[in-house]
Amino acid sequence: MPEVEIVMHGRWAELILNRPERRNAINGPLGLGLSEALRTIDSDPQIQAVLLRGADGAFCSGLDLKEFNAEPPPEWLVRFGDIWRATHKALFHLKKPLVVALERFAINGGAALALAGDLMLVGRESFLQVGEVRQGMAAPYNMAWLRLRHSAAVTARLTLTGRRFFGAELVDMGVAYAAPKEGSVIAEAITLVEELVEYPDQALERIKTTIRAYDDESADAWFDRATRATRGAGSPPRAVT
Repeated sequence: MPEVEIVMHGRWAELILNRPERRNAINGPLGLGLSEALRTIDSDPQIQAVLLRGADGAFCSGLDLKEFNAEPPPEWLVRFGDIWRATHKALFHLKKPLVVALERFAINGGAALALAGDLMLVGRESFLQVGEVRQGMAAPYNMAWLRLRHSAAVTARLTLTGRRFFGAELVDMGVAYAAPKEGSVIAEAITLVEELVEYPDQALERIKTTIRAYDDESADAWFDRATRATRGAGSPPRAVT
């Protein structure tokens, strides 16, 4: 099975992080699959919106440390920095609105994927955790998405504590759009997407393009800023998520 599954639903597309045996943890093939899927969908004029979720009732547990520490190392490991940058550039350039359905958890690198969404639905008992500070790790992509969409105060609250933030808290902070009860996150996300795609063709794309027009940096410049700041803060990061 592919690490990222694409399901077409007429005017919208569903992207599924498809490594349920590893709680949809991130590896090189998942990064490659996600960036390729995003570019494919973005080039399809029929698709008006995208839903991103994880397989089997969980969003993403972060980096797959078992694969990153495997002996011998996987062939993609030396290229992972470029792979992960390409994934986030594809998210940054996505012209269609991205709705994220967060079930159970989105941790570290998985949190960065969730924060890349334009509208996030998260279960009331599900959580998002930018926990890299607890391991002394860098979190440039989490930082970049948070500062692109949210205030410094919200960014500090999520990143300096490194703790789990649950559905209602994320809604209160403006990080999430809604916090449905557990078990209904996917259904409510689909309802939202199906409502959005009833709007006239390209209406959503025009609105998102206008929102992004206030950001005057390229994707590489934006992510480079976060990466440089992180590396300048102390010892080199052990991992980049």
